[in-house]
Amino acid sequence: MDFSSAAGELYGVTPDEFVAVRTRLSRRARDEGDAALAKRLGALRRPTLPAWAVNQLARSAADDLGRLLDVGEEIRAAWGSGGLGDLERRRAGLVRDLVRTAGELASAAGRPLRDQAVREVEDTLQAATVDPDVADEVREGRLAQPRSHSGFGPVGFPMPAEGAARPRKAPAKEKRAGTRRKQAEAEKPKPKPKPEPKPSAARVRRAETLRRRADEAEAALAGHRERAAEARAAAGSAADEVGRLRHELERAVADRDAAEHRAERAERALSRAEDAAREARAAADAADAATGGRGQPGRPAGSRPR
Repeated sequence: MDFSSAAGELYGVTPDEFVAVRTRLSRRARDEGDAALAKRLGALRRPTLPAWAVNQLARSAADDLGRLLDVGEEIRAAWGSGGLGDLERRRAGLVRDLVRTAGELASAAGRPLRDQAVREVEDTLQAATVDPDVADEVREGRLAQPRSHSGFGPVGFPMPAEGAARPRKAPAKEKRAGTRRKQAEAEKPKPKPKPEPKPSAARVRRAETLRRRADEAEAALAGHRERAAEARAAAGSAADEVGRLRHELERAVADRDAAEHRAERAERALSRAEDAAREARAAADAADAATGGRGQPGRPAGSRPR
């Protein structure tokens, strides 16, 4: 198992399944003796629902997503020379179709997207067309958070060239005045940037504690889900066994009823045979008596006494 295949599997499951799958893959890496891979997998963060939906596009709509990212490359290449009208229209259509596909994939997985999530999916796709780093993340399909881009143009291009007026040549006086202003501004002491306030040690510890508790809660939830799934499977097997035994019982009861019915018929046949035998014996005795006792009860006709 390598990191790429494991991460691909991990970010392909729903956010609800993420922690359980991450735990399983990390344990497998440790069992295989790769502690570094186990640690790296354990550090992967669970994706939000919008990020997960974009990841599904990389798996289930890779061709359409690739076309959008190709259009993004064309937009970035053409930004300095103008002529973006057709590219903008193509981008808008592809983004619209991909957002709809992401919603369909999420609904099919039982995780429908609400309005805010839909907007974040759209923002991520738009950002992928203007920021090559975001494009690589989207193509890889392992986003943990949605992405966005601020500004009017691609990264590295603050203003579009299309429709912009050609700059006029400034008169010599204006050039000199501009040069002097630039020199004066350059000579001004620049204010020192204020250092960003560092979080207190207590806040850092609290954040780490809360993060650890969240991970533990997610792991416990995954364990409960696994046990619930096992219990449901056991209940299904027990129900199947009950059905089988009930069927066998019904068949045994039917066999018993048929045997009892046959026994009753045999008893009736036996009773009729006994009655017929008694009647035949009585008739034979009566015939012997009528012939003067030449026959004896219980002896065949024509036999002689000793």
